[in-house]
Parts: sequence; structure tokens; C-alpha cells
Amino acid sequence: MTTSDDTGDARREGGAGTSRLGGLRPRTVVWLVVAVVLVLVVAALNLIHVPVAILRPGPAQNTLGDLDGRPVISISGHPTYPTSGSLDFTTVSLAGGPQYPVTVWEWATAHLNSNAQIVPADEYFPKNVTSRQVQQQDSTDMADSQQTAQVLALRTAGIQVPETVSVGLLSPGSPAAKYLKVSDVVRSIDGTPLTRLATARAVLDKVPAGTTVTLQITRAGKPLTVRIKTAKNPQGKGSLLGFYPVPNYTLPFKVDVNAGDVGGPSAGNMFTLAIYDKLTPGSLTGGKKFAGTGTIAEDGSVGPIGGIRQKMVGAHDSGAKYFLAPAADCSEAHGHIPSGLTVIKIASFAQAVSAVKMVAAGQGSGLPSC
Repeated sequence: MTTSDDTGDARREGGAGTSRLGGLRPRTVVWLVVAVVLVLVVAALNLIHVPVAILRPGPAQNTLGDLDGRPVISISGHPTYPTSGSLDFTTVSLAGGPQYPVTVWEWATAHLNSNAQIVPADEYFPKNVTSRQVQQQDSTDMADSQQTAQVLALRTAGIQVPETVSVGLLSPGSPAAKYLKVSDVVRSIDGTPLTRLATARAVLDKVPAGTTVTLQITRAGKPLTVRIKTAKNPQGKGSLLGFYPVPNYTLPFKVDVNAGDVGGPSAGNMFTLAIYDKLTPGSLTGGKKFAGTGTIAEDGSVGPIGGIRQKMVGAHDSGAKYFLAPAADCSEAHGHIPSGLTVIKIASFAQAVSAVKMVAAGQGSGLPSC
């Protein structure tokens, strides 16, 4: 009896051991293992980085409106005129690089988003560049675009903006390196006043290599005369001195641009339009909603940008009906234009102004498109 009872207890205990593990049913154990594996997989996908950049549509901001309670464009010390409609600058949400590295999970989910574009990281982030350097470059590009926008808008509106040319960089071993210093203001070359940045190149294009030219400069407020023998220009006609000229502008009144935390140069064209609109009588847009993009140069040329596809989506989502696109970006824009958005191809600020005026007047049907 005792043995039989012990055997029965052992059988019952053994039966419990085969149906439960530590008090858990086998099915529960399997699900726990699966859950742990999934957690580990997801964690790994969020820790492993992929050398790509992902572009997604960013918000659009009306340059004629306010941002964070402040006007995007404010002008003081000069008459301004009422505006209407919108001139949105468009943005791209960019993941990748040293600051926001792309994880495997983000890379995988981006394939499911038709508005996301995946490109190699080095197209936007040079190798061995830190996140701080990326931020600094973006800030510098934005500041330069704002300054150029102010100068070009004022000049297009018929307002004089005095300009001088100074030495930004000196090429080591160049003729200029022996005689010039960074921050020297170059007043003239061979008697031609340097009142515009392009003048220096225009003068030297006509000077054969080996010619000694006379420069009138100002160094620390003191006028000086230097004579420099030019060198051959390996990239074009004429000759070179070996310094990088930078412009210095004196605006006759104050113009502030509030772009928030957006960086880069691609809002330059839209900033220029907004400043010009405020400085000239009448509403440039005629109350219509425009958006656009494009870098801006002192000579008025509008340059290409990155993320044209995403910026068109952002413009469409903001309610814009017309989009100003740099001509150089049209090949990428083609086939990706959102329904209901009219894209207008431009290569210069003059073309941008003309296009907006024509649309405002109801005459935009024949404008070139992408």
C-alpha cells in the first residue's frame, strides 16, 4: 500500500511536470519566447544604422505671414505695401548623416511611404563630417541666402545697395598671397572700381597671364597701392590673382528674415519674392497661393536644390496651387507632380516675378512647366 501510494504520487507529480514548466503552459512559454525574440529584433533594427539619407515632405511656410508669432519678413525704415495670398517656401525632412543616422527599421518603413526617397548618405553628408559641421554649414548657407535675397530684392525694386569687395581667402603660393591679406577691401583693379562682386572676374578675364596689375586697397582703414603679377587661369580665359572675393553690402534700411530653425540655401528665391512684394505697390500674387524653392545668386539666377519631389508634395498639402521650380530640377520633378499643382519652370528671379504677375493677372496658361 505504501509503495503503491508513493508510486501514484510520483505518477501524479510526473504528470504535472510534463504538462507545465515552472507553472506555465507550453503554449504560453512559446509565446513568451516569440515576444522576447521580436523585442530583440526590433531593438536591433533600431540600433543598426544604414548609410543612406531619407527625404520626406516637410512643412511649407508663407513668407508673407508669421512664424512663431513673428513676421517672416519685416522691414523698417522704408515704406512697405500690403500683400495678399501666399509665397510659401518649402522644406524637406531629411534623416541621415552624423546627426540623425538612419536605422534599419526606418529604412525598411521608408520603402512603404510613396513620398519618401532613399538616396546614398554621401549625396547630402560628406564623409568624416560631424553633425556640428553640418549644422554650421546649414546656418551659413541660410544666412548667405537671406543676405542675397535682401540685396537682390532691393535692387530689383530700384533701391541702391552700396557694395564693396574684400579678400575672403588667399590661395597658398598665389601672386596675391604675397601682397594681400584676408579682409583687405579691394577698391579697384587697374583703375576699374570694384562696385560689384562680378567686376573682379570681368576685369581679370581681359588681362593676359603675366601682366602686372595695380590694386587700390584699404587695409584696416588705411589706403594702400599694390602691384601684382597675374598668373594663368587654368579654368578659363584671362588670368587670376589667387584670392577669393566676397561682397560686403550696406543696406539703406533694415530687413529681417525669420526662417525659424530651417537651414540651407534653398529658400532664397521665395525670400526675395516676399521682400520685393512688400517693397513694391500692389499685391504681387493677386491673392493666389504660390509655393516654390530655389537658391538665389546676386545676378538673379535661380539654382537647383535637393528634394524637389518632397517639396512639391509639401506645397500641395499646404494648399498652394502654383509651384515655382528651378529649371535645373525639372527632370527630377517630371512625373512626380501632385494632382492639382501647376509647376512653373524658372531660371532667374526676373522670370519668377514675371510668372507670378502673369498668374495673378489670369494669364499664366502659357508659362513653361516641368
